[in-house]
Amino acid sequence: MKTHTVASEFAEPAENLVEDAQELLSVTAHVAEEKVVEARRRLVAAIEKGKDAWRSVQATAVKGAKVTDRAIREHPYHSLGIAFGVGILLGVLARRRD
Repeated sequence: MKTHTVASEFAEPAENLVEDAQELLSVTAHVAEEKVVEARRRLVAAIEKGKDAWRSVQATAVKGAKVTDRAIREHPYHSLGIAFGVGILLGVLARRRD
Protein backbone atom coordinates (compact mmCIF):
# COMPACT_ATOMS: atom_id res chain seq x y z
CA MET A 1 0.00 0.00 0.00
CA LYS A 2 2.92 2.36 0.52
CA THR A 3 3.48 2.52 -3.25
CA HIS A 4 -0.08 3.75 -3.68
CA THR A 5 0.56 6.47 -1.07
CA VAL A 6 3.77 7.58 -2.76
CA ALA A 7 2.04 7.61 -6.14
CA SER A 8 -0.79 9.70 -4.68
CA GLU A 9 1.69 12.17 -3.24
CA PHE A 10 3.09 12.77 -6.73
CA ALA A 11 -0.14 12.45 -8.69
CA GLU A 12 -2.13 15.18 -6.93
CA PRO A 13 0.46 17.98 -7.34
CA ALA A 14 1.08 16.88 -10.92
CA GLU A 15 -2.64 17.00 -11.69
CA ASN A 16 -2.87 20.46 -10.10
CA LEU A 17 0.09 21.63 -12.19
CA VAL A 18 -1.49 20.34 -15.39
CA GLU A 19 -4.82 21.98 -14.53
CA ASP A 20 -3.09 25.31 -13.80
CA ALA A 21 -1.10 25.11 -17.02
CA GLN A 22 -4.21 24.33 -19.05
CA GLU A 23 -6.01 27.25 -17.44
CA LEU A 24 -3.06 29.50 -18.31
CA LEU A 25 -3.23 28.26 -21.88
CA SER A 26 -6.95 29.04 -22.15
CA VAL A 27 -6.55 32.49 -20.56
CA THR A 28 -3.75 33.45 -22.97
CA ALA A 29 -5.39 31.93 -26.06
CA HIS A 30 -6.27 35.36 -27.48
CA VAL A 31 -2.71 36.72 -27.13
CA ALA A 32 -0.91 36.50 -30.46
CA GLU A 33 2.49 37.91 -29.55
CA GLU A 34 5.30 35.75 -30.84
CA LYS A 35 6.87 35.15 -27.42
CA VAL A 36 3.55 34.15 -25.84
CA VAL A 37 2.72 31.83 -28.73
CA GLU A 38 6.13 30.17 -28.44
CA ALA A 39 5.79 29.84 -24.65
CA ARG A 40 2.34 28.29 -25.07
CA ARG A 41 3.71 25.81 -27.62
CA ARG A 42 6.53 24.78 -25.26
CA LEU A 43 4.07 24.46 -22.36
CA VAL A 44 1.76 22.19 -24.36
CA ALA A 45 4.75 20.04 -25.37
CA ALA A 46 5.96 19.86 -21.75
CA ILE A 47 2.51 18.83 -20.52
CA GLU A 48 2.33 16.03 -23.09
CA LYS A 49 5.85 14.89 -22.28
CA GLY A 50 5.00 14.86 -18.56
CA LYS A 51 1.85 12.83 -19.17
CA ASP A 52 3.81 10.32 -21.26
CA ALA A 53 6.48 10.03 -18.56
CA TRP A 54 3.83 9.49 -15.86
CA ARG A 55 2.15 6.76 -17.90
CA SER A 56 5.53 5.10 -18.40
CA VAL A 57 6.31 5.21 -14.67
CA GLN A 58 2.90 3.75 -13.86
CA ALA A 59 3.31 0.96 -16.42
CA THR A 60 6.78 0.11 -15.10
CA ALA A 61 5.53 0.02 -11.51
CA VAL A 62 2.62 -2.24 -12.40
CA LYS A 63 4.88 -4.55 -14.38
CA GLY A 64 7.36 -4.73 -11.48
CA ALA A 65 4.60 -5.47 -9.00
CA LYS A 66 3.23 -8.27 -11.19
CA VAL A 67 6.68 -9.83 -11.59
CA THR A 68 7.28 -9.63 -7.84
CA ASP A 69 3.87 -11.12 -7.09
CA ARG A 70 4.50 -14.00 -9.50
CA ALA A 71 7.94 -14.69 -8.00
CA ILE A 72 6.55 -14.73 -4.46
CA ARG A 73 3.73 -17.08 -5.46
CA GLU A 74 6.10 -19.44 -7.27
CA HIS A 75 8.71 -19.46 -4.48
CA PRO A 76 6.98 -18.58 -1.20
CA TYR A 77 9.58 -20.11 1.11
CA HIS A 78 12.50 -18.54 -0.73
CA SER A 79 10.72 -15.19 -0.57
CA LEU A 80 10.09 -15.58 3.13
CA GLY A 81 13.75 -16.45 3.74
CA ILE A 82 14.96 -13.46 1.75
CA ALA A 83 12.57 -11.13 3.58
CA PHE A 84 13.72 -12.54 6.92
CA GLY A 85 17.39 -12.07 5.95
CA VAL A 86 16.83 -8.51 4.78
CA GLY A 87 14.95 -7.75 8.00
CA ILE A 88 17.84 -9.04 10.10
CA LEU A 89 20.35 -7.06 8.03
CA LEU A 90 18.32 -3.85 8.40
CA GLY A 91 17.97 -4.50 12.14
CA VAL A 92 21.73 -4.92 12.53
CA LEU A 93 22.41 -1.77 10.52
CA ALA A 94 19.84 0.24 12.49
CA ARG A 95 21.28 -0.99 15.77
CA ARG A 96 24.80 0.08 14.72
CA ARG A 97 23.61 3.66 14.25
CA ASP A 98 22.54 3.92 17.88
